[in-house]
Parts: sequence; structure tokens; C-alpha cells
Amino acid sequence: MKISDTTRRQAENLLDFIDASPSPWHAVATCEERLQAAGFSRLDEIERWSLQAGDQRYVVRGGSAIIAFIVGRQPLTEAGLRLIGAHTDSPGLRIKPRPAEEAGGVVRLGVEVYGGPILATFADRDLSLAGRVNIRTADGFATRLIRFADPLLRLPNLAIHMNREVNENGLKFNKQTELPLLLGIAEDGEKAELRFRRPIADALGVDPADLLTWELNAYDTQKGTLWGANREFIADSQLDNLASCHAALSALLAAGQPGATCLCAFFDHEEVGSESAAGAGGSFVSDVIARLAGNAGLDAEDQRRMLARSFFISADMAHGWHPNFPAAYEPCHHALVNAGPVIKSNANQRYSTNAETAARFMALCDKAGVPCQQYAHRTDLGCGSTIGPIVAARLGIPSVDVGSPMWAMHSIRESAGVLDHGYMIAALSAAFAD
Repeated sequence: MKISDTTRRQAENLLDFIDASPSPWHAVATCEERLQAAGFSRLDEIERWSLQAGDQRYVVRGGSAIIAFIVGRQPLTEAGLRLIGAHTDSPGLRIKPRPAEEAGGVVRLGVEVYGGPILATFADRDLSLAGRVNIRTADGFATRLIRFADPLLRLPNLAIHMNREVNENGLKFNKQTELPLLLGIAEDGEKAELRFRRPIADALGVDPADLLTWELNAYDTQKGTLWGANREFIADSQLDNLASCHAALSALLAAGQPGATCLCAFFDHEEVGSESAAGAGGSFVSDVIARLAGNAGLDAEDQRRMLARSFFISADMAHGWHPNFPAAYEPCHHALVNAGPVIKSNANQRYSTNAETAARFMALCDKAGVPCQQYAHRTDLGCGSTIGPIVAARLGIPSVDVGSPMWAMHSIRESAGVLDHGYMIAALSAAFAD
């Protein structure tokens, strides 16, 4: 298998992107840093916007969702919009508002399960904390991002001598009693709550009592890597769905001065239903599109014409065929890793793809010179969903669901193909040039 230097660099750049983004808030900050380095400037939703052709702008909502766009040369009513959507969140463990308790001289932190992670994969990993904290200030409060690089937490397994059937029945955790993460030995005379607050306060340079609220998740401190006989595979956390964010952002940053207005929308809360102000079920993307149309002087009729000419690509990861579990897959729909982007279809509209939009994406892949594949889930298994049907329904525009094939989706350590990531960047770049 021949992998070009460019494709390998793209995969290594993805690893850097994910390693800098251990939480949705860090993911947005990483996107913002890369956008600013490329000349994009930030807009604020509370201010009036003034836009013109060629402008490269972005806007953040809630700290965990971001929309970036380039205003195209052609009128919106003639060219429409080229939109790519993805999400910044991944399944995992979130720290509770009052998490600390002592048990047998050990401080442990209570967690909530966010989305649908493979819980067994969190055991015996070098975990730490990342997210955002609100601290008390003279003016009220301020928000700070925080990330501990060193392992702070662990979920040790129970020895096989006390769980003799683990290899036959699988590793299972009671979510309330067996998932709390171990933080450290309880110090004499120090309450468990203070033991939790102290390292956070020290990192932020504040008093522990000035920590007001937090949104923190446990993340794996092991960095991503390339693996395989020819280093043709990627291993990292959060490939679902930061790999799609990275591919879309890479395509936008390479778009130059496109004819059509090009937009990337990265939402939060996809893993828990998208119904939030920062989620695809909220008004974020429609608000931004309305302001783009307003700046172009479009009335209601022209806005409908603009949307009718638009195209939305929902980019989320796809299930790669696993040679050890062939029975888990639809026989004629094996999406092979390193064989190209996957078009995902579902008759019950769990994906937004239809025959026309699938053909349109196939044409984009042909234009980019990359292969593509088609995927449908086994009929007797429940199918996941994406932001595709949500955004397509709210905006009323043609939409397709695509993704790079991967293994171990929702594990704390996922795998995908080096070639596929390069293929996806090329396909999404073709979409912005369409």
C-alpha cells in the first residue's frame, strides 16, 4: 500500500488536532486557533454583522460549537450555499457537579455517562480531566479552559479472581456504583470535595472556594499514533467525530476564494440528541444563514431560492467492516477501511441520504479522483443517526450523510485509515469547489 507524503502529513496533522482537543470546548478553541492563523476573524452574535464577498469569518456559540464560512464571489441566489456539518462532542464520562466522595480512604469522583461509550474501554487507562471551569471574579464570573496533561484518574478493573466470568460474559460496570473514577488517597482532615477542587484551583491560580461550576470530562492522556505494517492506520480517541471536523476544516482552509459561499458548522451534543442551543437541533446554523442572507439584502423569496440551490454534507464517521465479526454487517455493504469515503443510507431516515444526493457525492468523489463506498446497516440491528436529518429538515435543503470508515466506534481508543482521511479531505474540498 503506497501512502503519499501529503496523505501521511494530513493524518499526522489530524493526530495533533485531536490531541489538542480533549473536550468539545478545546476542540472549538483548536479550530479557532487554526482559523485565525489562516486569516479568519471572529464575529460576535450580539453585534451587527457587515459582510462582503471574500470575507473569511467565524462565530462561536456556547464555547463548544463553531461555524466558519467564506463569503463567495457569486450571488447567494445563483450559487446557494455549500455546507459541511460535523460535531465536536464524543461519548464518554462527564464529572458530576458535586462529584467527590471518600470510600475506604480513597477519593473517587462520580460521573455521568455521556452518550453511548463502550464503557469497558475506559478501564485501566491513564485518564485525566479536561473541559471548562467558571471562577468567581470581582465582576461575577469568568470561564477558563483547563486540561491536565498528566494522568489524574483511573478506573481499575476488578481482578479476574473476583470476576471469574468476565471473559465469557464481558466486562460490565454498574453506572452508579462501579464507574466512579479514583482520584487519590484521602488526606487526614481534608474533605473529599477540597481534594478534588485543589488541583483545579492550583492550575488556574485561584482559591478552591472560587470555583463556581464546571463542565469536565475524563479523557485518555495517551496520544494518537499511526499503526500497522505500513503505518496505514490511525489510532486515537475521538476520531468520531473530530476526524470529520478536521477534514472539513482542512477543506475550508484550502478553499481560497470560492464562487459559492462555503460554510463549516461543528455542533455540540450530537451524541445526546442535538437538542440544545449549541446542537444541530438548535437555531445556530439557521441564524447564521439568515444573517448571511440579510447582509446580502435577500428578501424572504430570495432566501428560499438560495436554500433551494444549496447542498449539505453531514460528515460523521462510518462503520468499517471488521474481519473478526463478519456477521455484524449487511452482506453487500462492507465499507472497507482505506477504501474511500462512505455514503450512508437508511430507508427510515436515520441518515439524510437519498438517491440524488448520493449520486451528487459520487460525482464529487469522481471529481476529486478518490474512491467511494456505500453502507447500509443490518436490517435486524438498530441504526445510529447523525445531524444530517436534523439540519436537512430544519433548512429544507438536499443533504447526504457520509463518513470515513472506522473500527471500534465509541471506544476510548478508535481506529481508522490513513488513506481514508486524505480521501475525505479531497472529497470535501471538491464540494467547496463545486
